[in-house]
Amino acid sequence: MEENNVLKKFTTAQFLNFALGFFGLQFAWQMRIILSGPVTEGLGASPLLYGLIWLAGPFTGMVVQPLVGALSDKTVSPFGRRRPYLLGGALLASIALWIFPNSETVTEFLHNFTGINLPPLTALFIAAIMIWIIDACVNVAQGPYRALVPDVVPEEQYSIANSYISLAIGLGSVVAAGTAPFLKWAFGYQMSINAQFYMAALAFTLGMIWTCMTVKEHNSRKEMIKEVATAEISETGFWDSLKNFFALSPEVGKICLMQFFTWIGTMCMMIFFTQYAVHTIYFVPDLTTVSDSTVEQFTQATLNGTNFSSVCFAVFNLVCFLVAIPIGVLSAKYTNKKVHIISLISMVLAYLGMAFTKNPKAVAALMGLSGIGWASICALPFAMLSQFIKKGTEGSVMGIFNIFIAGPQVFVCTLVAWFISKCSFTMGSDYINYHWEYAFIIGAACLAAAAVITNTVKEKC
Repeated sequence: MEENNVLKKFTTAQFLNFALGFFGLQFAWQMRIILSGPVTEGLGASPLLYGLIWLAGPFTGMVVQPLVGALSDKTVSPFGRRRPYLLGGALLASIALWIFPNSETVTEFLHNFTGINLPPLTALFIAAIMIWIIDACVNVAQGPYRALVPDVVPEEQYSIANSYISLAIGLGSVVAAGTAPFLKWAFGYQMSINAQFYMAALAFTLGMIWTCMTVKEHNSRKEMIKEVATAEISETGFWDSLKNFFALSPEVGKICLMQFFTWIGTMCMMIFFTQYAVHTIYFVPDLTTVSDSTVEQFTQATLNGTNFSSVCFAVFNLVCFLVAIPIGVLSAKYTNKKVHIISLISMVLAYLGMAFTKNPKAVAALMGLSGIGWASICALPFAMLSQFIKKGTEGSVMGIFNIFIAGPQVFVCTLVAWFISKCSFTMGSDYINYHWEYAFIIGAACLAAAAVITNTVKEKC
């Protein structure tokens, strides 16, 4: 990729190949988003407890990505700078993806093996640990993967490179979300939740193996040592690194604030949509404290709601897939900022629509509209930030930047989850349900704030 210190332009085929590993990463992440709710609710997780379990993502993101990003900047190995983290993260996450839906089976095995009567929520505790491992390992792979863009792609192609990653995110999510509903529709076969997690583990591992085999980071170990030795990497503590990060440009702070509000809005949908589909669209009451006979009574409705959620995420990510490259092309012509503002506004409108309708077809269409914003979120903020990154600090910068993606999720997992848990209502005379749609109102307000902040960013010409 490098000749006389000048990076060669990527071809379309090279961009597609480059993005394939992210296809596998997003496949696994999408399965975790869609199906973690039904699995943990079946093990006894209330709305607030479900939100607290979701804290795995932001906490691991805030700790793991900055640490791994900095380490990957300074890593010298025969396998490259980033590749050890890509493959290691994928393999460990795949193991956790297999264990997570089998948490009850693991609990029964431990009981039979030890003879100890384990507490009632042991299976939920194991599932929560697996979610933490999945999220940590996804972050281990994701930060170095993003850092590959400025590593191997010339600066004038940053927007396009991130758009191809956005395309891979969309396609990976479409396949992950759409496989089970398609098999049900086409062949009458209902794919089990366990099988869907196994499929995700395989996709993640194979995708990262392909990337590690085909993406060339550096010409030689000698060059890698030289670049690490001359890189502008801070050897000080975290706060000094954070200070240096914001010293890159006054615009970096604006981009981070934009990301903060963007990801509050985004995660309001990501975390709560499946529960919204099951409980608001398909009118399934809260099942965490009801009898087994009641759970059985709503089994089919729960399954229908889960399948509907998968279809909606497939539509959402299909639109992301279709508009990812056009967004990159338009941003190169009209600037990242203008395209991103329009994309965020489309997502705000979609959220407000979902907050005030219970029509499944309308919800699916509005999820498609949200996909435009998602394609932009997956690409343009990173392209905007990449303009200000100093050579040799790519991993560190992307790791610190992830704090402003992961940090907002803490707000959603705690305060938004708590707020929903307080907004209950009675279904009929016997059942309790929650206003899951309130998450979309909060999300729309935050995305609107992100669009306003984006307008203040001054990009490099």
